[in-house]
Amino acid sequence: MDDELVHLEVSGGMATITLDSPRNRNALSAQVRRELSAHLDTATVDETVRVIVLTHTGPVFCSGMDLRESRGAGSDDQGVNEFPAILSTLWTSDTPVIARVAGPARAGGVGLVAACDIAVAVREATFAFTEVRIGVVPAVISSVVLPRLLPRAGSELMLTGETFDATRAEAVGLINAAVDADGLDAEVTRYADMLARGGPRALAATKALLRRDRGEHLQQDLEAMLGLSAEFFASEEGQEGMAAFAEKRAPSWVPGPAAE
Repeated sequence: MDDELVHLEVSGGMATITLDSPRNRNALSAQVRRELSAHLDTATVDETVRVIVLTHTGPVFCSGMDLRESRGAGSDDQGVNEFPAILSTLWTSDTPVIARVAGPARAGGVGLVAACDIAVAVREATFAFTEVRIGVVPAVISSVVLPRLLPRAGSELMLTGETFDATRAEAVGLINAAVDADGLDAEVTRYADMLARGGPRALAATKALLRRDRGEHLQQDLEAMLGLSAEFFASEEGQEGMAAFAEKRAPSWVPGPAAE
């Protein structure tokens, strides 16, 4: 659609979701939130999709909430009320999600980056938790940002609102890799190919494992993880993976290009 601000394209096992509101710095307006949510819902239930890539047009990845829509609205009418569902979909999706960041991310835009499983940014990209500087709190995004960041870095960056570059973002755990601009797509493709080699159910279970609360009792946790491990060793997917390893071939779930 010509008036669509978020696009979805599915090809070769990859779903690419593109924020396309450059004149508004890809701010999370009501339309962007609605379309992003709808496309994420579509991509995450499509069994042909092995990897989701979240990217953007224009020089800015995402500038956060659309403040023009927020001004004058009561607490029940703020756009941020719709944001937890988007972050939750990214965080809990069975399908791995890669953030492709070719420009600055601010506030809620940093939340999108943090909610993805893998994040790759150009070295020129900058990040900032600008909320405190306009008198608001990075509350919603903290749920996905703080598990990524080193604790001291989280305190510093959220309290000061300081702008930091991709090299710092990589060092504190916000992104996986800072790369030259001409290497961005190659690095995203490299991660996508590696993710596509994983069994779909195994990837989903591993994502759940990574976000679980481990609790205080090691023995109980080990017993629970033993059950999960044994289940997957005996599963159809696990048996196929072991057979493929023994036969020196790609497992049945690997798309053609990734098997080469």
